[in-house]
Amino acid sequence: MALAAAGAVWKVTAATTDDDLQSLVDGLVDGGYPAAVATRTDADGTAHEVRAGVGDLASRVPVPADGEVRIGSASKTFTAAVVLQLVEEGSVDLDTPIDHYLPGVVTGPSVEPSAITVRQLLQHTSGLPEYADLIAADAFAVRNTYRSPRSMLDIAAQRPVSFAAGERYEYSNTGYLVLGLLVEAISERPLFEQIDTRIVAPLGLEHTYLPTQGEREIRDSHPKGYHVDTGGDLRDISQADPSWTWAAGAMVSTPSELNGFMRALLNGELLGQATMKQMLTGVPTGEELLPGSQYGLGIESTELSCGTAWGHSGDIPGFQTRNAVAADGTAFTVTVTALPWAIFDGPDDELLKRYLVVIDTIDTALCDPASRP
Repeated sequence: MALAAAGAVWKVTAATTDDDLQSLVDGLVDGGYPAAVATRTDADGTAHEVRAGVGDLASRVPVPADGEVRIGSASKTFTAAVVLQLVEEGSVDLDTPIDHYLPGVVTGPSVEPSAITVRQLLQHTSGLPEYADLIAADAFAVRNTYRSPRSMLDIAAQRPVSFAAGERYEYSNTGYLVLGLLVEAISERPLFEQIDTRIVAPLGLEHTYLPTQGEREIRDSHPKGYHVDTGGDLRDISQADPSWTWAAGAMVSTPSELNGFMRALLNGELLGQATMKQMLTGVPTGEELLPGSQYGLGIESTELSCGTAWGHSGDIPGFQTRNAVAADGTAFTVTVTALPWAIFDGPDDELLKRYLVVIDTIDTALCDPASRP
């Protein structure tokens, strides 16, 4: 990799067999997830694809190999990469207030759009309040509802800012809606097209896309994703309009193609070295699930037993995705077909374990056992 984490010492993957990887996904299904699909892509580009569980709880059909899944907030890295390409082209400046590019778009109680920069939006330090919980509390009630980005910003504007811009980190999907609008305003083209033209097509990704307006079906072979309804029943939610999360989390990909994108990004194929240095300059997140993690510009670090890796997680009703790329270029992505709280209703500490069991597969897949404490 051209941009290996500074000071990282890696003992990675050579001793990890396909049987080891299969055991990882088998364990996730044993833990209650309907299905799990994963791919480890070695530094030389060799892909190891594994799967477990069933693609449909009703018919019990097998999980499709490397099937398409909704990747949730891993979409943010695609949006960020497009914004940073615009920065490199001189159309956007990271430290210019967003109000310069989108006058009057960012509003709400105590919001000062002239104080919020593009960099702060990318890094979740803008202070803009979250909107997603106000929309997706009942995922089945809104699964067929189309929402425009501007209408979602109106919902966010019902809340005051969380803090003054630049004061600290707090994860917020709202900022990425604004960034999607920034891309469209500068390019004068739709975001889905910019992602396809600038990233997907050049990398030859055939199953990676931002759904177009009104699109609800996952286009190609995929495992069904499941979510719990208000009555407590686990139901298929694969067909749904993801417009409510748009630039922040609506994309579809496969584990192998997400690996391909992240490897290309970190290897300098999409952005120049100076830009990547800024992208990988992070702020502490304080995340309980990822101790020691930092958030850069649309990408987050994970502290593994063998060093620092970079990637981006993604949760959306029906799918939970975790991924990371090691300093040597080895990548791992795993997706399970339900969120933890959809399959488990119990104490918070036990729910936390169901998150951690997915996250921990990254360390097992990327780190040689000899490097672990």
